Parts: sequence; structure tokens; C-alpha cells
Amino acid sequence: MTAPGTAASGPPPERARHAGSLRVRLFAATVMGLAVALALAGVVLHGLFREHVLLQFQIGLGQQLDQLTARLGVDAQGRPAIDPQALSDPRWQQPYSGLYWQIDEVAPDGRGHTAVRRSRSLWDDQLVVPGDGLVDGALHVHEVPGPRDSQLLLLERTVRPAEQPEARWRLLVGADLKDTRAAVERFGQVLGVSLAILFALLVLAAVAQLWVGLRPLRRLQGDLQALQEARATTLGGPYPSEIQPLVDDFNRVLEQNHCVVERARTQAGNLAHALKTPLAVLDQAAARARSGPEAALARLVGEQVGLARRQVDWHLARARMSATRRLPGQRCAVPACVQGLVRVMEKVHADRGLVIRVEDAPAVYFAGEEQDLQEMLGNLLDNACKWARSRVGVRITRDEQAQPARLSVHIEDDGPGIADARMTEVLARGARLDESVPGSGLGLAIVQELAGLYGGSLQLRRGPAGGLAVVLELPAV
Repeated sequence: MTAPGTAASGPPPERARHAGSLRVRLFAATVMGLAVALALAGVVLHGLFREHVLLQFQIGLGQQLDQLTARLGVDAQGRPAIDPQALSDPRWQQPYSGLYWQIDEVAPDGRGHTAVRRSRSLWDDQLVVPGDGLVDGALHVHEVPGPRDSQLLLLERTVRPAEQPEARWRLLVGADLKDTRAAVERFGQVLGVSLAILFALLVLAAVAQLWVGLRPLRRLQGDLQALQEARATTLGGPYPSEIQPLVDDFNRVLEQNHCVVERARTQAGNLAHALKTPLAVLDQAAARARSGPEAALARLVGEQVGLARRQVDWHLARARMSATRRLPGQRCAVPACVQGLVRVMEKVHADRGLVIRVEDAPAVYFAGEEQDLQEMLGNLLDNACKWARSRVGVRITRDEQAQPARLSVHIEDDGPGIADARMTEVLARGARLDESVPGSGLGLAIVQELAGLYGGSLQLRRGPAGGLAVVLELPAV
């Protein structure tokens, strides 16, 4: 526990609140999950689209290779020949059109090959392919450099003409990949934009989901705030089935706590009646015996009875304070309490003609039980009226800047006051500066103790008129 006036160590409240925020954690986890999932989906879809486009491109190129194989013949010199007029695609005749064919003669050992025919579209260039071995009729696929720094998808197949079974020819068909890669790139851009829009929409949906899903918790926070500010005595409802059991248990704890407080208050009152009656009888008997032969014994009994009475008053007050302090849902109006006590004091001290003036005050509420406030203010007002010559002033203020909110009750009298050196002494339990004035010497001590239990304070100082000025500071709502 941190001592009053000492700053507690730890992270700043704002940072600590965000670090432990369920909303922030869920939102961060959702955003990270969506980002990873959509990134993986983008990579997979882009790869599938690229493979599909290349496969279709390869199928089309394979059809061109089949067409060339079907049109392959032998000229008069026994060399391979293809009639250009027999080919349907005009790109074969257009230089550097991006679609090319070539026929290589394979050496007898199968390791070398020489270009013997090529399409007009190749012009002065020729296709260069890896020197891999091919089984007759087998199809190989390569990506190779082409004319004018292009990149080609190349299909090759080895055939043996029926007219020359001993000869082996290698048919090559290549097509520029530029348009295909441009299509894949455009698809990637569209896919990226689409996934980004989808990500934004999903994030908005996650925000809406968190807002709706955590709304009962915000409502619970508001109910707890109302309970703390004494605007309610229990948590409201109904709540979702996941939260309602917790709310019910909390309300049961509040009810049990209230019952314990009531039992403690009842027991304290019963004990007070049980002890004060015998003490009063003993005090009366001692008073009657003071004029007899046992006067010394009677005085001793009277003194001990007075001491016992002060001890009973003190410990009963402490017991009641500890049982009732800072119960949830408690508050009471300070101006109304002050006005009620002033009316009582005017009747009690009516024979002295005192003027008790209460300054107009705004609606200020004490965050505690009304009986405790009456106990504190009653002791202070009674003390001020006992010592005042003609006037007692009461002023109520509220500190709006304090967190949590605080209120102060200022009570001043025009009596003789207390010397500065004895300000601390008068707050001691049972201390009385003047035995001629009725009292037990417990009033200020009880007020200080009770204010401390509520987190407040009691200050004594010399007033402007020379009397005692008391400032009681308490929590407000």
C-alpha cells in the first residue's frame, strides 16, 4: 500500500489502460490475422493465376507445334521443309512478331544439332536451346532468351520422317512471354487493390463487431461507475449470458455486505445500551455517596466510570466507522445534512443566543453514509457552539479539479481559539483543554478517525476572528 502523498510506481495510467485493453488486444489480433490471411491468399491466387495463364499459353503453343509436325515434309534435297502457305497464323511471316519456329538436324550421336530451317519471323536470328537429349516424340518445355532481348517459352520435339527413317529432326516452337507476363502483372495489381479494399472492409467489420460485442462491458463499466458514485446500489441488467452470472454474484456480494454492516451496527447499538445503563447507575450511586463517609471511594468510582464511558464511546464509534466506511452505492447531500444539524444546535444552545450562519452552497454529495457525516459534522458543530461567544459560520465548497472529487466543510467560531502549540494535543483521544466545559474529549478525535477511514482529513487553524477554524475534507460524488 502506498503511503499518502507518495507516488505509486508503475506505468502511466493511460499507457497501462491501453496495454491491458481487451479491445486493443482483440483488434490487434484480428488485424494481424486478416493481414496474414489476405497476404497468403494474394500470393496463392497470384501464383495460381500465373500457372493457369502459362499452362494455357503452353497448350496454345503445343497446338502450333502439332500443326508444324503435321505440315513437316522433305524437299528434293532430302532436307526438311514446311510450306509457309500451309500455316494459318500470319505471325509466322511477320519479322520479330513474337511467334517463331525452327527445325534443327540432330547429329547421329544425338548430342549436336544444326538449324536447317526457320520461320520468316526469326529473320536473321535463330533459336538457341539447351543441349538436352530427347526421346523421339517426347516434348520438352524451356524458357529461353529470344530475339531483341525477349524471353520465350519454347517447346521442342524430335521426329523421324517416314521418307528418311535414319534422319532425326528437332522441331522448335517459341513464343514471346511479354504479353503473358503483362497480363499476370496487371492481374497482380488488380488483385492487390482488391485485397487492400477487402482488408479495409474486414477491418471496419471487425471494429463494428468489437463495438457490438464489447458493448455489454461498456454498459457494465457505466453501472460500476454509477455504483461507485452512489447513483445506484446494485448493478443493473439484464446482460448477455456470459456476463450475467458475474453480475448476479457481484450483486449477491453487495447484499451480503449490506447485511453484515446492518448486523454490526445493530450489535454496536446493543452493546452501547448494555454498557451505558450499568455505567449510568454506578455514576448516580457514586454521586449520591460523595457526601457520605465513603466520599473518597465515590470519587474514585465516578472517575473510573467516566473513563470507562469514554472508552466505550470511543471503541463503539470506531467499530461503527469500520463497518460502514466506503460501502458501494452510498451518498448523501451535505447541505441538507448541515441544515438539519444547525436546527438541532440552535435548539440545544437556544439559551446562549448563538447565530449559526450557513453560506449558500451548491449541490454537494458526500461519498459515504449519512450517519457518519452527521457524526462528524455534529461533533464539529457542537464543539464550535460550546466555545463560540456569539457566532458560528459554516461554508461548504467542492474542488472540481481534484481526482477523485473532494469536498470541504469550513466551520469557524468567535471563541477563544486554541494556541498553535496545542493544535495537535487537542486531537488526542480523550484530551480536554477545559474541564469546565461538558464533554468527553472524544469529539475531534472521532471526527479525525472517521475522516481518515474515508480517505479525508481534519485540519485545525486559527480563524480570522481569533477563534478556532476547522476544515473537514471528504470524498465527493
